Amino acid sequence: MKNFKHALTLLFLMISFLGFSQQGGQAKKVKVTGKVIDKATKQPLEYTTVTFQNPQNPSDITGGITDAKGEFQFEINAGVYDVKVEFISFKPIEIKQRSILENTNLGSFALAEDATLLNAVEVRQEVSSVSLKLDKKVYNVGQDMIVKGGSVSDVLDNVPSVSVDSDGTVSLRGNESVRILIDGRPSNAINIAEALRQIPADAIDKVEIITNPSARYDAEGGGGIINILLKKGKNQGINGVITATVGDPETYGITGNINYKTEQFNLFTTQGYNYRTSPGNSMTNTEYVDPDSPFKFIDERRNNERTRDGYNSNFGIDWFLDDSTTWTHIFSFRNDSGENPDVTVFKNYDSNRNLLSTRTRTNNQITEGENIEYATNFIKKFKKEGHQLTVDANVSLNRDNDTAIIFDDTNGNETTFNDQKQTTTQLQTDYVLPIKESGRFEAGYRGSFTDNNAKFQILDVVDDFEYKENVNALYTQYGSKISKFSYLLGLRWEDSKIDVNQLATNDYNSKNYNNFFPSAFLTYELSDESNVSLSYSRRIQRPRGRFLNPFQNRSSDINIFQGNPDLDPAMTDAFDLGYLKRWKKLTLSTSAYMNQTKDVFQFVRRESGDFVNGTPVILSGPINLAKEYRFGFEFTLNYNPFKWWRLNSNFNFFRNETVGEYDYTNFEGEEVGINLDNVATGWFTRVNSKITLPYKIEWQLNATYNAPQENFQGRSLGVLSANTALSKDLFKEQATISLNVSDIFNSRKRISETNIANVLNSYSEMQWRERQINLSFTYRFNKKKNEKERVPTRQGGEDSEYMGG
Repeated sequence: MKNFKHALTLLFLMISFLGFSQQGGQAKKVKVTGKVIDKATKQPLEYTTVTFQNPQNPSDITGGITDAKGEFQFEINAGVYDVKVEFISFKPIEIKQRSILENTNLGSFALAEDATLLNAVEVRQEVSSVSLKLDKKVYNVGQDMIVKGGSVSDVLDNVPSVSVDSDGTVSLRGNESVRILIDGRPSNAINIAEALRQIPADAIDKVEIITNPSARYDAEGGGGIINILLKKGKNQGINGVITATVGDPETYGITGNINYKTEQFNLFTTQGYNYRTSPGNSMTNTEYVDPDSPFKFIDERRNNERTRDGYNSNFGIDWFLDDSTTWTHIFSFRNDSGENPDVTVFKNYDSNRNLLSTRTRTNNQITEGENIEYATNFIKKFKKEGHQLTVDANVSLNRDNDTAIIFDDTNGNETTFNDQKQTTTQLQTDYVLPIKESGRFEAGYRGSFTDNNAKFQILDVVDDFEYKENVNALYTQYGSKISKFSYLLGLRWEDSKIDVNQLATNDYNSKNYNNFFPSAFLTYELSDESNVSLSYSRRIQRPRGRFLNPFQNRSSDINIFQGNPDLDPAMTDAFDLGYLKRWKKLTLSTSAYMNQTKDVFQFVRRESGDFVNGTPVILSGPINLAKEYRFGFEFTLNYNPFKWWRLNSNFNFFRNETVGEYDYTNFEGEEVGINLDNVATGWFTRVNSKITLPYKIEWQLNATYNAPQENFQGRSLGVLSANTALSKDLFKEQATISLNVSDIFNSRKRISETNIANVLNSYSEMQWRERQINLSFTYRFNKKKNEKERVPTRQGGEDSEYMGG
């Protein structure tokens, strides 16, 4: 009996010990890290699957996927695992019975392509259309059915945090001072809004939204940077995608992306032709409060039938000189022509709304544009991972020609002519040096040299407008990581020489200035699934294009827009506090931001001193205000409640406070002061839903609401718009047919009210393009529907790895 008690006690102690040991083993967590690269190109493989399987319990599997740098980091229970690394069309790597009992770095895995799988691979999972990172958002265009057959402007109008108004003006978080990049390089188009309408959406791979850029990037763009990445095939052999589109109002086009890759080089091209009809309309109802005005009310109605005929082309080659050196050459060409006939009817009323007279003004506008660009990119990678030198150069020639013949049944005919020619040369070099395990030093130079000459004629007045801009910049930055804390500190110096000359009137303006642009980014990892960041950067917004050009738009002869050649650049200090959290089915990215801008641009309407049939001509144009304070809060959500349903939404709230005064002399020689002090709040939200219906039919629906916003001369009203699309894969996913409707309710307009003291009160609506319906057919050869391109288009455009995300 005594022995039995001893045995029972011993058994109890053993059970307790085993239970305690097992509990302790389960509680012990270890971190495992590593990296996956393409064996042939040495480039990181994003979205590679890394799994850890318990050989004693095969159902016990953990792991995940690599990030944009091909790196992975997981927290697992200490133990023995079978490790498997696999990526689409590559030979997997397996490690059996690997003991992982403490924090372990598995090193680098080099995957080789499996030729037998290239034509038989199946994609397991479609990547989310919006990828959220702490320092930027990446919008994958290839999966957005709504923009099929559309343009880059349509793409941007579906991107979180971005809005495109009825004039084509792009804003980021409600701020129009945004820098547009294409493949990491500034857009060299004379009229950026119009150029974005000419590039087909099917030529775009993804869009990066960088709200607070580091010193590596141009300081241009007080509101941030939008980087548009064009498609560039990278898969072995010959493959491509062709998309054809027809639509109503009359639209048709075809775009093809084709590439041929070997071990020594990669040839790629994008060819696209499109014809678009974009009917639009506008209306303005004006009440004149001046008792001496011959008309009390004027109702203005305009209808236009805009057409565009455009061809886009690029040819390129990646030449792999050796395993560490790549030299890329790209030649691009764009040509477009169009007509924009519009008819404006003016109805004049007395104070009792009795019709006094009617006037019709017809504007026959013809436009032609051409862009030629050559770009080269050289990348040399050294032995140490991340150590590289990048050299970029590009030269471009842009020409825009605009002629309008205006017939007025009361005031006679007018002819306007505007011919602009712009040449741009850009040089850039970037050097990156890793220091020890987590440090990274970067330095570089950038030179941008622009010469724009515009010849224009209004009535009998002919003038030459010349704009020259030379900017030289140097930058350096250093980042590192200490435990869970990361930092990136940078400084950029830019020297600017700007000449704005009106040659016919011998009016010369020269502005020379140089500025320092510091930046700082701090990140702290709260856990493997969440982190918080604080960032600061200084930015500049130089006036360009129509902001400076004194050429007048004469579609209306009583409401005229005119640029201001004497504008100064606006300087912005930007602060951003961000938080990123990932759950199994939900990702949240949120930030609070504050911008302080000096000499901000602001549009002002004023009396010109001229009259048409006794009606005062109102000029609208930009001026420099003293200061603007912008505060805002934003969050973006990605939610996948089910495998067949994906949701993403974006909400942005902002408050603008402007402080300043504008003085001018009216036609009576009187000094008039306009108090521009104003406080306005605004917000907009966008929701996007994508559902897989029976028979594998994809349905996408999104809606956007821009809330009302006050300004110092009136307010803009709220606008709700929506788009939808359906698509179905055919021929074993080698083809897709899509039907999309843009602006379902025909409600995407700019609606505003204007009040000019002692002059007028007006209400206006402007719709650039009415509802559009497109049917698209996409065919893929030697390329699966969602196959991931494995080599980034440009290494130099990536920000530091210390930004987290």
